[in-house]
Amino acid sequence: MATVSKRRDRWVLDFYDNLGKRCWKTLPRGTTKAKEHLREIEEQLAKGNYIPQKKIPTFSEVARDWVDSMKPDLRASTWSVYEGHTRNHFEEFNLLKINQITTANIEKYITGSQEAGMNISTLRKVLVTLGQIFAYAVRHGYLSYNPFADAKRPKAKKGESKKNIRILSPEEIQAFLDALPSKKYHTMFKLAIMTGVRQGELIGLKWSDIDWDNRQIHIRRTFNNQDWYDPKTPTSERKIDLGPSMITNLKEWRLACPPNDLDLVFPNEALKPINNKNMLRRHFQPALKKAGIEKIRFHDLRHTYASLMIEQGQNIKYIQTQLGHSTPTVTLNVYAHLLNDTNQDAACRLENMVFGKVVAKR
Repeated sequence: MATVSKRRDRWVLDFYDNLGKRCWKTLPRGTTKAKEHLREIEEQLAKGNYIPQKKIPTFSEVARDWVDSMKPDLRASTWSVYEGHTRNHFEEFNLLKINQITTANIEKYITGSQEAGMNISTLRKVLVTLGQIFAYAVRHGYLSYNPFADAKRPKAKKGESKKNIRILSPEEIQAFLDALPSKKYHTMFKLAIMTGVRQGELIGLKWSDIDWDNRQIHIRRTFNNQDWYDPKTPTSERKIDLGPSMITNLKEWRLACPPNDLDLVFPNEALKPINNKNMLRRHFQPALKKAGIEKIRFHDLRHTYASLMIEQGQNIKYIQTQLGHSTPTVTLNVYAHLLNDTNQDAACRLENMVFGKVVAKR
């Protein structure tokens, strides 16, 4: 039976661990809630997850174990991001025992990161990693609860863009494409704008993925970080519609494209997949500069496609399927700010449908 006694002005907890070994725990001088400490230990013993304080790992040890456990299930690029978070962003926690970190500590970390100027998008990604580390600690019995779960999350400042999306206008698109002397990259970047495909999907595209009769491309794979992957999610594997102009460009490029064993639509000079960093540095960014367009991310071509589709009145469900989002909700979360706040045409059509028919029947 566990007991509490006082020796030399300090409370001592006397109990048996899960292996039946007798243990003593001397609390710091001045502790007034000895029975609460004992009750907590008894609860851990009842659950079979009591660990002596000396054997509780530090935050950095738990973080390392967590990121190592994730490696077999993740793409190399995703794992590298998580590993970078654990290495670069949690210095103030690293030497603390994992059970010494409280919700208050985590909220202080969040506030300090914001005050230090960390981008809100970056901070949110880092916090996803932090939350998973604490969840791992709970699963392995180092903690009885997750202190991250109750922490107040950061909010974007008023007027701050969610993802800093930059969209090209039709005039900028034409100027950008005109600035590309290479038929290959002219076709490649036009296809990115007119379909919204991701960079890795574009680099991994093969001629066998093009359905010439139905004027579609079929996204079946992606090429990232010098390796091949299946589409990210089931909805990422999709068919995207093409216009007649884009089909013509692809047919012209097919005649000029050097044959290659991988059947790539856009191979490099060695007839292998393009290196995305070389593509951005040697072709994408110079074309932007020549066209007088401020620097943007390649992913903004995807945002441009979505914006143009919304602007011409396409329904969200269709846009979602073309982009490969898992649900229309994901599409709305990203692009809701592009939807018009007012639509007088819709209001007028509604009145004509209801009251026009009523008047016609009289």
